[in-house]
Amino acid sequence: MPSPIENLVTRRVEALPKGLQDHIHRAQSEARLLAQRHRLDMEKTLLATLAHDVARAMKGEQLLERADELGVSVHPVEHQVPLLLHGPVGAELLRQVDGLEDDEIYEAVCWHSTAHTGLGDVAKAVFLADKMDPHKAHRFPNIPRIRELAMETLDEAIVQFLSDEMTSLIASGGLVHPASVDARNALLLHLQEKAAS
Repeated sequence: MPSPIENLVTRRVEALPKGLQDHIHRAQSEARLLAQRHRLDMEKTLLATLAHDVARAMKGEQLLERADELGVSVHPVEHQVPLLLHGPVGAELLRQVDGLEDDEIYEAVCWHSTAHTGLGDVAKAVFLADKMDPHKAHRFPNIPRIRELAMETLDEAIVQFLSDEMTSLIASGGLVHPASVDARNALLLHLQEKAAS
């Protein structure tokens, strides 16, 4: 029987546009594979993936307004690219309005767009599952390589994705969220330490 929070998340997802619902279900398929491969809590990983885009249909202005209402601090990069707020705003809606108490699910929803230093494995899986949606291949041409890496190590897959994404953003004159830079650096340092030991 679904938990109360699962029912609330499901209701939110059912209110989203069909294209977004389809993306969420494709991301869940990817998350299921990652959870199996890395022995993660399946129920939690799937629920976090189901919840990750609950605020994705909001327009930029609305995201900024909701961030203000919910007490979400807004970085200057997010003022310029408000879409980056759909994770933090979605996480706070789930916590403040729907009563979400699970920190791992909160973290996964909050940081699924930018990543963040110190993410747990559920959040890492949700971050990657979101990007591995086959329908995003036109945006992220290196997805086959990311998927291959993700089946071996979540950390290396995230480093590769963030490196590719930053290269692309910098080449096009785009802004890079500092959380992504910090996450990439922390994971690289961790991987280097691991390789050296």
